[in-house]
Amino acid sequence: MITLTVALPLLAAFLLPLAGPLRYALGPAVPLAMAWLALQAWGPAQAEPFVIAIGGFRPPLGIAFYVDTIAVLLNLAVAACVLLLWPWGTGADAARKQSLTLLLAGASAGLALSGDLFNVYVFYELVAVASYGLAAGRGTGAGYAAAFRYLVVSSLGSLLALIGITLIYFRAGTLNLAHLAELAPAALHDPLGLSAFLLLLVGLGVKAEMFPVNAWVPEVYAAAESRVSALLAGLVSKLAVLVLVRLLVLVFPLDEARLALLVLGTLGIVTGELAAWRARDLTRMLAFSSIGQLGIVLVAFAIPGEAGLAAGLAVAVHHLIAKPALFLLAERWGGSIEALAGAGLRSKLGGALFVLFALSLVGVPPLPGFWAKFLTLSGLAAQSGAAWWLAAAAILLTTVVEASYLFRVVGRLYAPDDEGRAAAQGRLQLAGAGVLGACLIAAAAGAVPLGEALKHMAAQAGDRPAYIERVLRPHPEVAQ
Repeated sequence: MITLTVALPLLAAFLLPLAGPLRYALGPAVPLAMAWLALQAWGPAQAEPFVIAIGGFRPPLGIAFYVDTIAVLLNLAVAACVLLLWPWGTGADAARKQSLTLLLAGASAGLALSGDLFNVYVFYELVAVASYGLAAGRGTGAGYAAAFRYLVVSSLGSLLALIGITLIYFRAGTLNLAHLAELAPAALHDPLGLSAFLLLLVGLGVKAEMFPVNAWVPEVYAAAESRVSALLAGLVSKLAVLVLVRLLVLVFPLDEARLALLVLGTLGIVTGELAAWRARDLTRMLAFSSIGQLGIVLVAFAIPGEAGLAAGLAVAVHHLIAKPALFLLAERWGGSIEALAGAGLRSKLGGALFVLFALSLVGVPPLPGFWAKFLTLSGLAAQSGAAWWLAAAAILLTTVVEASYLFRVVGRLYAPDDEGRAAAQGRLQLAGAGVLGACLIAAAAGAVPLGEALKHMAAQAGDRPAYIERVLRPHPEVAQ
């Protein structure tokens, strides 16, 4: 049934413009159905990962979906984010945005489930197409220019990724991840195979906001609607990272591959946080901050073993909650940081939410951001080598920088307003940020069971022999 989380939104994306008044109910019903379908796959009956062979063609032939707890979690995240950030409205413009949002949802769900590089590339391109349209959704000159720049950079990334996939197929003769994992030691663990990984790393890294292919981020996030920035930063970036992690664990479990991820992640942390500190516009500050935090995600996943997977998942899930909420608050206030004087006094809930998310991003205990950084720094400290210690130092030093610019905003929010500005509008944005704030508090309250769940997910994702066995030598009851 979880395959419907892909098929349903893709079908609805094309039918929605023809649904007339029914689209006002049909659109939001789709992510609700996606959430219900994903929850069915998370039940006790499916305690272990399973494989879906589309059309009955056994892997490595045909299309295979690999359903583990990470894939299910991301499917739930797709449904929740789309519903929370749904483009409400009437008219042709709203209908176009709703169709593109559903296209993004279906492609994102497919990206989380795909078990071969061909389908990863197809769904990645669908995500890209939907993202271009949504980025230009405001219809302004700045929006069109930013979307065009995003299109150019993303197209270059897609080309690099396609070259990497071609090299892998040339050497291994297959694109199924489990089959590649079995053949990789003999076929891909050489300079040419590593080159293919680096091409995929840079190509897919465009969506993951990875250094040095993240120049599009501040322009797009500043010009696009806040819900689009929230979707791209909070959701799409995590799906791109998931694909890279699958490749790292299954096909390229090499020290050189981890070092490349570590170095690029560290550079992303430093450049992103320093740029955020210099920014004087709230949305641009959050965009640069997102680059730095995605760098921490990449560094965490570079740590070998289950410790790295657990740390990476913790940082990614925390960013998935915190960053969309901050972009929603930025839409409510917007503009220059200096113009925020008194905004926290006029909207006590909005100000309190910003403080909550700022404290968590900095890493103040017992908020989830503290535990995510603690797991990452603990994993880095357990490694030997200058690169690992430099990454840990970069995280610690940029945490001070992060605290500086976030608390600068908090200071403006509660500064006296001599100009007597009116209260900001945007109750939907405030409600969405409130929901995410409640999720953050719930995660802090349930830190122990949440930590155990993340360890379980990490153990599943890091079990390379079990992945190969389930996909290539399935039991007779494998899903069709």
